[in-house]
Order: sequence, then C-alpha cells, then structure tokens
Amino acid sequence: MRLILLGAPGAGKGTQAKRLSADLGIPQISTGDILRENIRQGTDLGLKMKSYLDQGNLVPDTVILDIVDERLKREDCQPGFILDGFPRTVPQAEGLDILLERGDMRLSGVVALDTDEEALVRRISSRFTCSSCGADYNAGNGQVPSQCTACGGAVGQREDDREETVRHRLGVYRNQTEPLIHYYDGTGRLRRVDGMASVEDVYRAILATLG
Repeated sequence: MRLILLGAPGAGKGTQAKRLSADLGIPQISTGDILRENIRQGTDLGLKMKSYLDQGNLVPDTVILDIVDERLKREDCQPGFILDGFPRTVPQAEGLDILLERGDMRLSGVVALDTDEEALVRRISSRFTCSSCGADYNAGNGQVPSQCTACGGAVGQREDDREETVRHRLGVYRNQTEPLIHYYDGTGRLRRVDGMASVEDVYRAILATLG
C-alpha cells in the first residue's frame, strides 16, 4: 500500500496518516516532521530551511525530493508507505513519479481532504506546541499551560502557526498545491474525503474510499 494524503495546512493529514500507519503497518513519511526535526537539532539542513518554514513558504523542490528519495530507500518502506504533506507542487509530483518508477514502485491511491479555509485558520492559530517533546495543545479547549504536562518543556506557538502566517500558508497552498488535485484527478487515482468531519468519520471515509 503506497498512499498520498493531500490537503491544506491543518486539514488533519498527520492525524490520519499516523492512524493509517499503525493499522496498516507501514511508515508515515512527513517531510514537515523531517525538516522540523532537523531544525530542532540545529543541523545544516535545519538552519537552511528554517527561514522558509518561518515565513510559511515552500521548501525548494530539489531539497524535498532528495529527502524523500533517501527515505523511500529505507527497508521499512518496502511493504509500503504513507506520504503526508508531500508532494506539494506539480513538479514535486512529477519528480515523485520518476523516483517511484526508478524504484519499480506504483502508487496505490491519492486521498484529498476537502476543508473550509476559515475553519482551518481558527484551528491552526489555536494550536500550541511543546518545544521539547512536540505535544500539541489547543487554545480552543481551554487555557494552554506554559509548561508541558507530559515532559515539563516550554509550551508556545510555532511561528508558522500564527494567524498571519497561516493565512499566507493557505494562500501558498491555493496557488501552488491545489493544482495537484487536478494532476492526480487526471490520472484516475484521486479520491476525495470531507476533511471537516470528525476525526473518526474522516478515517472511516478514507478506508472506505481505498476499499
């Protein structure tokens, strides 16, 4: 099973990918998580990419494709994988097609989570994160603690979760990523799911559309 989950920032791709990964026994590959881990560790790649993410801009395609190529070659990807938040542009999708063909692999399906933009702005800009363990907190669910209840780390809002940055990220998505919907729709592999439903309903819909 080789899947791609598409959707705007905050659509819930990561949540659904984690559950699919656990149930199907295949790895979730999030380029965003890979980049943020490099930023947290202060690697050369992390320092280079931090300015892109802080401004809500996309990381250059060549860098992302190199990261994905290296990840797909690992042994745990042999039974399959779930790409969460990648590809984000048509050139990335075309590059991925080349990588998969080179590795004698084919996509099983592409699932797009349909969402409401204003609802996403409220959802993302209410999100706070522990700087140490990455635990998420939501201001909409009550007061956010200054220290993580899991590890004691400092809790704050990531720069790319602030409202002005979120709106910019959604604008970037509309202009550069939405064409992917048409790209994969043209291949007959695209399946659409209502991403504004409950987490459980979205998950069941994904399983149903994948058969």
